[in-house]
Amino acid sequence: MHVFSFWRPFALAGALGLAMAAGSAPALAAGAVPAVAGAPLHIEVFNPGEEAIFAVSSVLVSGESDALLIDAQFSAAEARKLAERVAASGKTLRTIYISHGDPDYYFGLDTLRQAFPQAAIVATPQTIAHIQATKDEKLKVWGPQLGSNAPQAIVVPQPLQGDTLTLEGQELKIVGLAGPAPDRSVVWIPSIQTVAGGIPVQAGLHVWMADTQTPQSHADWLAMLETIEALQPRVVVPGHFAPGARLDLSAVAFTADYIRAFDEEAAKARDADALIAAMEKRYPGLEGEGGLVLSAKVAKGEMVWP
Repeated sequence: MHVFSFWRPFALAGALGLAMAAGSAPALAAGAVPAVAGAPLHIEVFNPGEEAIFAVSSVLVSGESDALLIDAQFSAAEARKLAERVAASGKTLRTIYISHGDPDYYFGLDTLRQAFPQAAIVATPQTIAHIQATKDEKLKVWGPQLGSNAPQAIVVPQPLQGDTLTLEGQELKIVGLAGPAPDRSVVWIPSIQTVAGGIPVQAGLHVWMADTQTPQSHADWLAMLETIEALQPRVVVPGHFAPGARLDLSAVAFTADYIRAFDEEAAKARDADALIAAMEKRYPGLEGEGGLVLSAKVAKGEMVWP
């Protein structure tokens, strides 16, 4: 099985946008997230759906006339769709911020740079270091899979100075840089009580555990989730999620519960098959089974994951 097939279940079937009624936390639906009355900013979430290799979330944050984009998609085809959505907003894209160093967050940058040459492309130094250390190998692995949708050139963002982005005078804070895993940060938008970007939060699917292979990495992850919870956000946009997931703190609680459950079952399981069975019993019907299979094999030493 190709690695990319593990990510197919992460898709959001047929949906290019997600909605949540202002002040409430209903399940996801097609459309943009409506603005809260009187709020200076609003967001629109783009998720490419089941046709994508990686169904990663991109978030367009808009003010009255300008916009900021969080994350760039994986393939050129999805980046073009994202560019069309940004253009359709009628806003001037000022900044593209890359929240994490995995390629599904930044491979689409060359397409977006062509569409929006005026936009600054930035990331934290920690994310840039992640990209620099892994980009050549990632392109070697994924280039043949993407074919004509592979990036023509890897765009490495410029370093963000400090921990704050601004849009029309409103601050967007990068949370987690002072913690034990600064390459796994999120964006906090206090004016609309929204957390977006990054990889710490997932929802409605088996959580990808293969990249965090030590007890300390899981403790650091849980600490980051506690930091997010302490912000008391109204909206939480997971980095990856399934249909029916909610854009609220329940995604944070789900991720934390899953990490603890995985650790408990991994300690008891004799092999990957036993771990898979135990997690499927605890989370029946959860999407993303391919991710569970790979994560279980890595956890039980049956597979090496870079």
